[in-house]
Amino acid sequence: MFVAKKIFLTKGVGKHRERLSSFELALRSAGIASCNLVRVSSIFPPHCKLISRTEGLKLLRPGQVTFVVLSENSTREPHRLIAASIGLALPADKSMYGYLSEHHSFGETEDRAGEYAEELAAEMLATTLDVEFDPELNWDEKKEIYRISNKIVRTMNITQSAVGDKRGLWSTVLAAAILIGDE
Repeated sequence: MFVAKKIFLTKGVGKHRERLSSFELALRSAGIASCNLVRVSSIFPPHCKLISRTEGLKLLRPGQVTFVVLSENSTREPHRLIAASIGLALPADKSMYGYLSEHHSFGETEDRAGEYAEELAAEMLATTLDVEFDPELNWDEKKEIYRISNKIVRTMNITQSAVGDKRGLWSTVLAAAILIGDE
């Protein structure tokens, strides 16, 4: 049974005349192109440690089968704004699981896409923890509810945005949470 002991967040962007090559360049930019990626859903395991990208990349080996929560987006429309984001919500009780969310969008700024992904993860965790959650409140008000409840300790996001290449090359953005088990 594989349960991640560590997770790190990374992001990247790539541009190329071929869509697949732009995705490959985005993976290289994120530092994960040499891994065989297996997409998984959005649970941050209990007792898992969030580590830095630098620390995490040192733990990867070329050809390694690597579990990832991945958000990606591409365009070849000149000047089109794209974003890919991973949101994270961690419970105060480390013996419980948290949530990762994926969000990709057109026309949203990096800040807005990141906030939305963070909100998605927080909403999933809040409903699991029976914390009152009102989707009509603005983001700052929701964060205050989380602080008052003392059940959600931390939310964050990693987001990559880009503007479509003016010459019509494929532009690809990605954000990823990389899950790492025992060495």
